[in-house]
Amino acid sequence: YFDAMLAGMPVAEDLTFTPDTLAGLPALHTLSPGAATDAALLYLHGGAYISGNPQGYRGLAAELARAAGVQGFALDYRLAPEHPFPAAVDDAVAGYEALLARGLAPGRVVLAGDSAGGGLTAATLVALRDKGLPLPAAALMISPWADLTGTSASLVSKAAEDPTLTAEALGIAAAYYLGGASAAHPLASPIHADLTGLPPMLIQVGSVEILLGDSLALAAAAGRDNAPLRLEIWPQMPHVWHAFAFMLPEGAKAIADAGAFLSGALSGGMV
Repeated sequence: YFDAMLAGMPVAEDLTFTPDTLAGLPALHTLSPGAATDAALLYLHGGAYISGNPQGYRGLAAELARAAGVQGFALDYRLAPEHPFPAAVDDAVAGYEALLARGLAPGRVVLAGDSAGGGLTAATLVALRDKGLPLPAAALMISPWADLTGTSASLVSKAAEDPTLTAEALGIAAAYYLGGASAAHPLASPIHADLTGLPPMLIQVGSVEILLGDSLALAAAAGRDNAPLRLEIWPQMPHVWHAFAFMLPEGAKAIADAGAFLSGALSGGMV
């Protein structure tokens, strides 16, 4: 049902989508007119680690890549419960390494993700650093699910305002994904990770999300570790409002702002 809903999202006619693979994993290559092909955005979709696919998120992934001025790759990472933690992290790391193997310079690659994919983006940066791999230029996290412990205050304080997510549903998905692993593991809940040395990061989150606390905690962790992170809280915006950019001006504006951040990082400028 979730995949069918996403598949019904309108997509701009000037975008090109081509099936691809990264590290043996299915991926969707996205291209907009005039996009630079010596740089790329690697997109990690949402879906609480148990649903979603690049096809359903193709419009969002492609529009973010367009805004950044580059080609895009949406990775079809493995999902739980069949493939529990840390399969998604392992796949994201492998996908990034595959882009470097194609000849893309690390400074010409950016990561982006929404919801679970946003938390996965942060976890991937940590995993890449811990492996001693060269890091991407920057990362975007949209409404990231970065705390799987279920203890964030906003799960309660924003429950009446959030039109899409519930703490109960997130708890069920977290159990499927963790498969017995600790919810406080730094690669499952990157709010508990050491963020030292990570590249510039941007978080965009809506003020009516139960996941607002995840973004606040991740930003606090970045401040603790002197990691460059910009936090934007968009008033009255729901979870991943960017996906509705075709009808929501705030969604289009958020994508444009995120694109400016990413393109600035790719060009080596201040972000």
